[in-house]
Amino acid sequence: MIEKYSIRTDLALEQKERFESDNVEVQGVVLEESYDEEREIRITTVKIETEKGAKTMGKPVGTYITMEAPNLAVPDEGYHEEVSEELMKFLRKFIDEDKKDYSVLVVGLGNRMVTPDALGPYVADNLNITRHIVKEYGKYAMGEEEVHLISAIVPGVMAQTGMETVEIIRGVVKETEPDIIIAIDALAARSSKRLNRTIQIADTGINPGSGVGNHRNAITEETVGVPVIAIGVPTVVDAATIVNDTMENLIAALETSETLRGVGVVMQGYNAAEKYELVKELISPHLNGMFVTPKDIDETVKRISFTISEALNMLFA
Repeated sequence: MIEKYSIRTDLALEQKERFESDNVEVQGVVLEESYDEEREIRITTVKIETEKGAKTMGKPVGTYITMEAPNLAVPDEGYHEEVSEELMKFLRKFIDEDKKDYSVLVVGLGNRMVTPDALGPYVADNLNITRHIVKEYGKYAMGEEEVHLISAIVPGVMAQTGMETVEIIRGVVKETEPDIIIAIDALAARSSKRLNRTIQIADTGINPGSGVGNHRNAITEETVGVPVIAIGVPTVVDAATIVNDTMENLIAALETSETLRGVGVVMQGYNAAEKYELVKELISPHLNGMFVTPKDIDETVKRISFTISEALNMLFA
């Protein structure tokens, strides 16, 4: 029954929540949660430990850390600095700190011309790039005894280049031989409340465009030859999700009405996945393929991209 329904989301946390709402326990998947009351940051770690769990979740075996920060969409510099520091701490868990002077390739995925998809390119713009300086003048030119080689690429999208992103990255990896890749991309969420307020870190790589149903070849250690850490922020939600959330509010309102309570009870009998599929069937075919983003997305994406780039700059400083 579960496999029939597909709620579109890139967040492992939301996939896990979907099964919990249906009272289904996923074997081989471990969930850990913590909450920083002072910073108002909720950390959820989803560990997919078995292939069976990966098949059920629809995501590869690995660790997915989700930071939910409600004020991330607010222009508060102090708060964004705190988020950058927290993000740096979690990224450090995925990197071998015993290895000195390692080389990092940052890949800014997405289309710079489409604002909700421009997160990756914007992050690359704000990075402290060091590889060319170290290669030309040596690490002491940076004034430090230990310097990491940081390089970045914005490969664009297939419509712009005619090439799969993974093909471009493989070519760069072959020439520059980085120790690790950090890929940044915009994601799609199931819940509108998580738009521009959530950051997901995963050690499993990434599938560019998967959130909007535009599946491209995966960028993983298996496809490019080096470990890939993915950082993503949900910037869009599909139209069916918004209609579904509205229907949930309608059901709640119907249950409080004496005359229409029966209708609300009947609709409440559907589980979350069934309601979502019902909405997808009822809305116009034109709306079914539509994705929605907040009206202030221009400023928000630039602000969040700076927050992520600062975390990377601190990590590699």
